[in-house]
Amino acid sequence: MTSAPEGDAVTVTKTDAADLTAAELLREYEAGTLSPVEAAQAVLDRIERDDPALNAFCLVDEETTLDMARAAADRRARGATLGPLDGVPVSIKDVLLTRGWPTLRGSTTIDPAGPWDEDAPSVARLREQGAVFVGKTTTPEFAWKGVTDNPLTGVTRNPWATSRTPGGSSGGAAAAVAAGMAPLALGTDGGGSVRIPAAFTGTFTIKPTYGRIPHYPASPFGTLAHVGPMTYTVADAALLLDAICGPDGRDWSSLAPPDVPFTEARPDDLTGLRVAFSPDLGFAKVDPEIAASVAAAAEVFAELGAKVEQAGPGFGDPVEEFEVLWFAGAAKVVDHLPPEARARLDPGLREICEQGAGYSALEYLTATARRMELGRIMGLFHERYDLLLTPTMPIAAFEAGLEVPPGSPSPRWTSWTPFTYPFNMTQQPAASLPCGFTSAGLPIGLQVVGARHADALVMAACHAFERARPWKRWTP
Repeated sequence: MTSAPEGDAVTVTKTDAADLTAAELLREYEAGTLSPVEAAQAVLDRIERDDPALNAFCLVDEETTLDMARAAADRRARGATLGPLDGVPVSIKDVLLTRGWPTLRGSTTIDPAGPWDEDAPSVARLREQGAVFVGKTTTPEFAWKGVTDNPLTGVTRNPWATSRTPGGSSGGAAAAVAAGMAPLALGTDGGGSVRIPAAFTGTFTIKPTYGRIPHYPASPFGTLAHVGPMTYTVADAALLLDAICGPDGRDWSSLAPPDVPFTEARPDDLTGLRVAFSPDLGFAKVDPEIAASVAAAAEVFAELGAKVEQAGPGFGDPVEEFEVLWFAGAAKVVDHLPPEARARLDPGLREICEQGAGYSALEYLTATARRMELGRIMGLFHERYDLLLTPTMPIAAFEAGLEVPPGSPSPRWTSWTPFTYPFNMTQQPAASLPCGFTSAGLPIGLQVVGARHADALVMAACHAFERARPWKRWTP
C-alpha cells in the first residue's frame, strides 16, 4: 500500500476494534469475541486520539454512546436484537436531525438550545435498529460547498494528509470513516457531497436514486439533495442502505423499498453488462495521474466480463444551471436571518446567497428545463449502457481551509467538481470507490453511475470491483 504523503497523516493501525468494518463487528458479536461496549469504547478512544488533528466531529457524547452500547450488549445477551445493525457504531452528519443532540449545521446562527426532539428518517431507523450513535460530524455551514470548514468549528482535515481537505460537504463523515472513528456514517449529497470526500479519503459511498432514502426536513436545495451511506467497504454500505431506505410519511417523494436487499447484490462477475467509460464527460480537465488510474479501473470491468466502450452522454457542462438552482437554494436557507446573523455567515456562503437571491423565476425555470433535458439525455443513454464510469474527481485533495485549489481561475467549488453535480440534477444513483493513488499517495476515486432506480446494479458492480481490486485503510 502506498504510504501517506508529506509525512503528516494521522496514524491508523489495525490493532483494535476501531479498525473493524461493520460486517466484521457483527461477526465478532455473533461469535461472542467482542461486545458492542468494547467496540464503542474503541471508537471513542480513536476519536480522543485522532480527532484533535482531524476535527471530524462537532459533537461527541461519550455517556450517550456507551449507554446505547450497553443496551445493545444486553439485547444480544438476551437474544433480542432490534435489527442487523444492533450495536454497530455510526456517526451522523450535522445536518440530519438527531433527537437529544443539537443540529447546528456548522453555523453560529442556530440556537443550540433547540428543541431537539425529532430524528430525521434515516437517523430514526438506525435508532430503531439499535445502532450506537457516536456523534455528529462536521459540515461546511449549511452544507453549501465541496470542502469542510465553517465559522462554528473551523477546518476539518484529511486523515491521509492533515494539510489537505477531506472534501465536503460530508467531509467530517468521510474523515471519521477513513480514520476508524466509526465504520458507518450518514452523509448528504446535493452536488457531490458524499462522493467528493469519499474520493479524497479513499472510502466508499453511494448517492442513491432521489427518494431511495427519505429526507426530512426537506432540503432548501430541493430535489438536488440526497442522503447517502458512507463506509469503508461496499458490503457495509449495503448493510446501511438496507437499514435506512424505504418510505417515510414525512417525505412525499420517498420510494418503496427495493424488491431485493442490497446485501444480496453481489455478482461473481459482470458478464454481459454494457459499460460506458467517459474519461472527461466531454468537458472536464483531469489530472493525468487520475486519468490513468481511472482508465485502468475501467479495464477491470472488462476483465470481469463487462463490455466496456469509451463513450460519453453527450451533454455540455451544466454548471451555470446547477449554480442557479444551488445558489437560489442557499438564498432560501438564510432568508429568515436578520442582518446581524447574516454578517456572521461564511463569506463565500454570503456571496452565493446574494447571487441566488437575485435570480428571477424565469431564470430558475430555465435552469429547471435544462435539468429536465439532462434527465432525458441520460435516460436515453442508459438504454444503450447499463453503467457509466468516470473519475469521481479530476484532482486530488488540496490544501485544507480553501474553497478552491491555489491558482484556480474561479472562486467557487463547482469549478473543480464537474463529474458530480450533473448526476444530482438527474437524480441518478452514483457511487465513488477507491481505484488507486497519486504519486504523492493521495486516494483516487472512480465514479459508477446507473440509471434512475438502478441502485442495486451500481452496488453489485462496485462489489465486484472491490472483490477484484480490494483496498485497505492506510497504515504507516
